Amino acid sequence: MSASERLAELFGRRRFAIKPGIERIAALLEQLGHPERSFTTINVVGTNGKGSTAAFLASILTSAGHHTGLFTSPHLISYSERFQVNGQPIPQERLDLLVAELLASSKNEETFFELTTALACRHFAESGVDVAIIEAGMGGMNDATAAMPGIISVVTPISLDHCQWLGNSLQKIATEKIGITKPGITVISAVQKDEVFDIIEDYCVSSASRLLLQGRDFDAVKGPDRLLRFTGVSGSIDNIAPSLQGDYQTGNAAVAMATAEQLHSVGFPVSRQAMRVGISSARWQGRFELIELDNGKQLLLDGAHNPAGAEALSDALAEYAGRRIILLLGVMGDKDLNGLLTPLLKRVQHIITVTPAQERAVRDTELALASVAKGVKAEPAGTVAEGFKAAIKAANNGELIVAAGSLFLIGELKALIAGIPCEAVRG
Repeated sequence: MSASERLAELFGRRRFAIKPGIERIAALLEQLGHPERSFTTINVVGTNGKGSTAAFLASILTSAGHHTGLFTSPHLISYSERFQVNGQPIPQERLDLLVAELLASSKNEETFFELTTALACRHFAESGVDVAIIEAGMGGMNDATAAMPGIISVVTPISLDHCQWLGNSLQKIATEKIGITKPGITVISAVQKDEVFDIIEDYCVSSASRLLLQGRDFDAVKGPDRLLRFTGVSGSIDNIAPSLQGDYQTGNAAVAMATAEQLHSVGFPVSRQAMRVGISSARWQGRFELIELDNGKQLLLDGAHNPAGAEALSDALAEYAGRRIILLLGVMGDKDLNGLLTPLLKRVQHIITVTPAQERAVRDTELALASVAKGVKAEPAGTVAEGFKAAIKAANNGELIVAAGSLFLIGELKALIAGIPCEAVRG
C-alpha cells in the first residue's frame, strides 16, 4: 500500500464519527508502550483561540530553549501541520512511516482523531520532546487528548459550538471542557462569561486546583504603538510586538504568557526575554492573516466559524473602517449561520458565497439567500476557486477581501493561492 493510500485509509476512519470517551485511545497508547509518558503535557481547551494560544505558548517555550511539541487540529492544507517540534512540522517521510505503523497496530475501531492523537504521542516521544502543548479537539474530559493529563490546563474563551456533542448550554459545555483538568494543578483561564466562570471556579475549588483569571490575576494591554504590556503575578513586561494580528490576539497572548510564567515552578523556566521573543515570532496560519494581492488589493483570512469568532473578527475589522470590504463566505452545515452573519454584516458591503469541498458545507445559494435576507448584497459563486476569482474581479484597488466562515474555506483558499493540493479533513 502506498503512502497516499495509507493516508486515505486513516482519513477514512472519520466514518466512525465522534465517539466520546478515552477508553480506546488509552488502550492504544498502552499497546504502543505509553509514549505520552515520556514528555510533559500542557492541555489547551476552549472554543475560540485555542490554536493561536497554543502557538504563542509553544513559541515561548522553544525560545526558552525547551524541546517543544505542538499538537493542533484541524490542519489547513497538510496533515503534517498538526505535529510540530520546535516549530517544524513532522517530515513527510517520518509521517508516512508512523501512519503505516499505527494502522498496522490499531484494532480498526479507533476514530480518526484518536489515531491522530496517538500519532502525535509517538512522534513527540521519539523526537525527545520535553514538553508538549496539546490542543483538545472539541471537548475536554471525553476528548482523546484527556489521555494525556497535563501539569497545567489552559482554558480559552468558551462559547456555544459543537452542541450536538457537548451540550446545548454554556454550563454543560464549560463542564465538559474544564473536566480535562486533573486535581491540584494550575488552571489559566481567559476572560469568560459569568456562567462559564462560575463552572470553572467551582471545579477548581472542588478539585483543589489554583485558578488564574485574565483581567483579575494577569492581563495584556495594547498601546497606541500596537506593542503589548503584560502584567502577571511576577511583574510586568513591556514592548512586546505580537506576530499575530487582530485585537483578539491580545487576550490569547496574555493567556500564553501567564501560562509560561507558571512553568518555572514545574521545571520549565522561561525568561522574560523568551516570552517577548516567543510572542513576536509565533506563527499561526489563517487567523487574521493578511495577504497582499495584485493591484493594491488585499486578502484577509480568518477562520471565524462560530458567533463568538465572528464577533471577534468584526471587532478587529474596525481598523479597516472606511474601506469597502467584500466577504468571501463559506460555512459548514452544523454552524449557527445567523449567529455568524449578524456580526460580520456590520462591516461588509458585498458578499460572495462559496461551497467548500466538504460534504458538510452549506450550499453557496443558501448562504447567498440568507445574506440577502439580512439586507446585504450577495451572489453565489460556486466553488472556492470560482468565488476567489469573483471576489478579485469585484474588488477595486485598495479594497479588502475577507475570507471567513470556516477553516476549511481558509485551507482550500491557501492551497489554491500556493498552487498545491489541499488535504483538508475534519477531526
